[in-house]
Amino acid sequence: MRKGLIGKKLGMTHVFTADGVAVPVTAIEVGPCPVVALRTQARNGYSALQLGFGRRQVKNVTKPVLGMLREANLQDTPPMVIREIRLDADSDSKVGDVLKADVFAKDEFVDVTGQTKGRGFAGVVRRWNFGGGRKSHGGAWTRRTGSIGACSAPGKVYKGRKMPGHMGNVRRTSQNLQVVDVRPESNLILVKGSIPGANGGYVIVRNAVKKH
Repeated sequence: MRKGLIGKKLGMTHVFTADGVAVPVTAIEVGPCPVVALRTQARNGYSALQLGFGRRQVKNVTKPVLGMLREANLQDTPPMVIREIRLDADSDSKVGDVLKADVFAKDEFVDVTGQTKGRGFAGVVRRWNFGGGRKSHGGAWTRRTGSIGACSAPGKVYKGRKMPGHMGNVRRTSQNLQVVDVRPESNLILVKGSIPGANGGYVIVRNAVKKH
């Protein structure tokens, strides 16, 4: 069954296995995530949970959102982030319930979705891994794009051509990451490998769809 939590990327470290092998892991603070609203098959046509995470000031929240949070008794402590987690079937959770890190288990596989770091305007060498031109004998286009089209035929540049432009700051998902450790008392999970985004960025952690 599908499940998920909202979390915050804390950074990378490493842990040692029983055999003394160092495993690189990313620490994610997941939860506590209060259930803000429910989506059911009968009423909405699909199953989902709306979860909250973090804390923000009441003065920075719009009145419609505060009205939605009133049902979960969160109007005085509104969450910083509200996200919807799709489910396979209607959940047994109720509005106001709090989900914590123990939703996940050790050695489970998860998919982590986050916003990648923004890199600003980048050239083709950095953005698309182009090789660039020669660096000797008069080569004046070391890191330039090079030819992007033909002459009279077709007389245009085809759409989709890899060009310089904005790089990063897009939504990405790292799949099939193994949960090395779960620490419910600290609301932490340690996943093997790296995940998208900068330290302190919000992420969504779901159980893997391709690996079980």
